[in-house]
Amino acid sequence: MKVMNKPELIPLEVGDSIKTMQVNGLAGMTMPRHHATKEAVIVVQEGRALLRMSERSHTLKKGSTLIIPAGKEHTLTIQQDFKAIAIMAVDSEINFI
Repeated sequence: MKVMNKPELIPLEVGDSIKTMQVNGLAGMTMPRHHATKEAVIVVQEGRALLRMSERSHTLKKGSTLIIPAGKEHTLTIQQDFKAIAIMAVDSEINFI
């Protein structure tokens, strides 16, 4: 049985210009370095995580939001079981480094 060690991304809705994805992760999971090809908005529903970008780190917790610029490399470390919605352009792609 394969053990998942990074948060899962689940497609939710796709509209004419935007799409949404559910981000779920357990404490201790890490999403490796990646970037989106277009700007993305993260809306945290539950838990706590640390999002690291080159010049700054952001603590994400229930109720917080963050806009991540297009092409900005970052990692996500889950500190407490985590659930968030990622909102981005329909044609945006997530590229892992």
